[in-house]
Amino acid sequence: MTGGRGLGRAFGWLWAAYAVSAFGTRLAFDAFALIAVVVLHAGATEVALLAASGLAVGAVVAVPLGAWVEFRRKRPVMIAADLIRCAALLSIPAAFALDGLSLSQLLVVSVVVATADITFGAASGAYLKSLVPPEDLLVANGRFEATTWTTTALGPPLGGVAVGVFGPMTTVLVDAVSYLLSALGIRAIGGKEGQQRKGQQRVRPETVRQRQTRPDTPSGLRMSDLQAGWRHILGHPTLRPLFLNTVLVNALIMAPAPLLAVLMLGQLGFPPWQYGLAFAVPCLGGLLGSRLSRRLVARHGRRRVLLTAGTLRAVWPVGLAFIGPGTPGLLLVMAVEFGLITCIGVYNPVLATTRLDQTPPDRTTRTLTAWSITGKTATAAATALWGLLAALTGTRAAIALAGVLLLATPLLLPRRELAADRSAVK
Repeated sequence: MTGGRGLGRAFGWLWAAYAVSAFGTRLAFDAFALIAVVVLHAGATEVALLAASGLAVGAVVAVPLGAWVEFRRKRPVMIAADLIRCAALLSIPAAFALDGLSLSQLLVVSVVVATADITFGAASGAYLKSLVPPEDLLVANGRFEATTWTTTALGPPLGGVAVGVFGPMTTVLVDAVSYLLSALGIRAIGGKEGQQRKGQQRVRPETVRQRQTRPDTPSGLRMSDLQAGWRHILGHPTLRPLFLNTVLVNALIMAPAPLLAVLMLGQLGFPPWQYGLAFAVPCLGGLLGSRLSRRLVARHGRRRVLLTAGTLRAVWPVGLAFIGPGTPGLLLVMAVEFGLITCIGVYNPVLATTRLDQTPPDRTTRTLTAWSITGKTATAAATALWGLLAALTGTRAAIALAGVLLLATPLLLPRRELAADRSAVK
């Protein structure tokens, strides 16, 4: 198996592992919200608090893991995270079969999965940097982004059909199995970590142990160890505005998501397959955007692409407040999501590549963990807040407020020239 021209066998296995787990996750699109609404008959506030609590507690638990992972082999960490997610998700259909499923169990599982997600994401980002040369990072990230949107286009409608035919636990079970397959794929990479890319300096195990004993190197699970990641982000003239913008935009996009599920599945009466279809078809825009991102960077430079795509993605979500029943409502969701996702598909690979380029190798894992934890915590807080707003003002009003606030987020995007734009894009 190869990861495509020039990226090699090791990247190919990593890409395949990502693809199978991404497909499982997208097949189980909003599975917890669906189960909470359809099986446990939860309301908008309960669904929002469920989503928020899982993210928030998962982020807190993941805080000390960033420094711990920094000086550990990344592949074993990634495999362990996959297996933990598999086991946690399998507990849901098991409890459902025994008639013991509850909102509290969904909360516990969401915490475990969120913690493993953060840990896996930080480890995999650092591992990717060891697999491909810097000039190929945008290509690699573009392939991951294209895979994300391809699986998102296919997964939700297939998941909706599976739920309708086989029941609400089917997609959760498939998602669990996908993490097991991902772990097997990462294990199949083989070789010694740090030697997959030609010319990559190998970090010997004894060197890792020496680093762990130095006073300035994280050796325990302490929250203060992760401060290096935040210091790097907030002290960097390029990463700081990108970080603030990304955290706020993601929070305002994701906070109304549980409310949208309640509005469409509950108040407007859309069946699960239509709900999945509404968010699947627009993902073709993400595939298009991810394929265009490298060409746009080569022609216009990273700063202009980040500024333009980052601005355009903020103008779409306010339209979700006007969803109605039936086919017109379904088409409106598709149109809004297509515009939003196309812009995100362009933006995300460029952001991920810029973040890796601007971060030294010995701080990559802690930086990615700090970024992820902050993002998930902000999203959790916003989700909980929007659940309360929905109870006070109504579901539509809360969705509309998030869309209006998003219109101001482009002000946080970097205006000065990026260092990467001063060199030729290969």
